[in-house]
Amino acid sequence: MRLTVEVVTKGLDHPWGMAFLPNGDLLVTERPGRLRVVRSGVLDPKPIEGLPAMYVTGISGFTDLLLDPNFATNRLIYFSYSKAAPDTPAGTSPAQTDATLVVARARWDGGYQLADVREIFVADAWYGKPPLPAKCCGQGPASGSFGGRLAIDGQGKLLITSGDRNFGEKVQDPSNHFGKILRINLDGTVPSDNPFVGRAGYKPEIWSIGHRNQLGLFYDAPTGKLWESEYGPRGGDEINVITKGGNYGWIDVTQGMHYNGEAAKKGTRGVAGFIDPVWAFPPSGNPGNVAIYRGALFPSWTGDLLLANMSRPPSLVRAKIGPDGQIVAMERLLENLNQRLRDVRVGPDGAIYVLTDETAGAILKITPAPAPPPAAPAAPR
Repeated sequence: MRLTVEVVTKGLDHPWGMAFLPNGDLLVTERPGRLRVVRSGVLDPKPIEGLPAMYVTGISGFTDLLLDPNFATNRLIYFSYSKAAPDTPAGTSPAQTDATLVVARARWDGGYQLADVREIFVADAWYGKPPLPAKCCGQGPASGSFGGRLAIDGQGKLLITSGDRNFGEKVQDPSNHFGKILRINLDGTVPSDNPFVGRAGYKPEIWSIGHRNQLGLFYDAPTGKLWESEYGPRGGDEINVITKGGNYGWIDVTQGMHYNGEAAKKGTRGVAGFIDPVWAFPPSGNPGNVAIYRGALFPSWTGDLLLANMSRPPSLVRAKIGPDGQIVAMERLLENLNQRLRDVRVGPDGAIYVLTDETAGAILKITPAPAPPPAAPAAPR
């Protein structure tokens, strides 16, 4: 299928997340810590004020946002970001402080100021202040792997990806929030039907365990499936279907190679007690956000998975899902743009919208290209 790619707006600095407003306008996060609004297809030059202070370094910062299911009446939004330890002195280098993932709620009336801003979740994953403990496998800096994608499930609960912070040894320990997917009520309390509620040694917010850096999360209402994408180490980036209480293996099981060449401690796949990904990218995919297409403009794509991809080369991945829930075919689109794609959403108009994770970032709109005119009949000879 031929595609039309339009630039909705330029002028965004590393945009990471977007949410469609009831009137079709867009709210967009910029990772350095700004909230922007696109009104009638035009980027408002004035950011929305009232955001809390954020920890911005490496790939940390302002990550995702979504609207309350009753936004039209209550005007509530939820957003995720990284935060430095409260006792950090002003001017402290980000490399010298602990930080963690936070989710906040606020009220937004459509103007330039957030109201009633409050934290509803602070991850028990404080990490980063030297001296850092010895770690295996050549893992990266503490300023990375925060996760921070958000989704709301069919019960109206908020799902949060909390990355491993490049401290994989913490992930299989259920007494913390490193490398977990979490599930909370919209007021920040813990749902009574979470899998580990009341279990000694487990954080009650945990929905699933064994993740590295989950930068994609999408709840598909028609099927009730929760789709997730996450980074492996060197290779082994994954697409997963998340099940309640499931363990997805990290750091003990991975199809990637550890950065120092160590083999995975317990193997690559088919390990008892761990859930294998639906797809693992060879050698690497650098996956951003995911979505399942359910719109009117691409009827033949209904039920297909879309993935914003950031390398080898950057592309929008479209994957066909078979009857058994496994990926059976895949194609890469927009490779010629050479732009890192961070987020993908299906708009209310059925178009596909992507964010380019660049200093000169943009929102792109993808629609089917008009059919070419019929060829003129050949002249008589």
